[in-house]
Amino acid sequence: MIIKQDAVSMSEVKKMAKEDNPELEKFIKGFIKMKPETAEKMKQELESLGLIKMKPENIVKVIDLLPEDASDINKIFSEAGLDEDEIKKILEVVEKHR
Repeated sequence: MIIKQDAVSMSEVKKMAKEDNPELEKFIKGFIKMKPETAEKMKQELESLGLIKMKPENIVKVIDLLPEDASDINKIFSEAGLDEDEIKKILEVVEKHR
């Protein structure tokens, strides 16, 4: 039974799997680009930007993919259509935690 459904980054999945499924943790390790603590800080910073167009699913994708430029951001936010200022703010947060 599903009680709650949230978007989570690969770092968060690794952290959850560590306790319940060590084999899954090993598998996920190959896809993670940052430590769970860093991912959590980045998530908080992205949420604090207060961008209306940024959904939790987008935040998770930003954390997992670590976009490098506006083109990468636009692929993640293809439905939202961010302006230059919003893209710049997201990229600044990503660069800070890279």
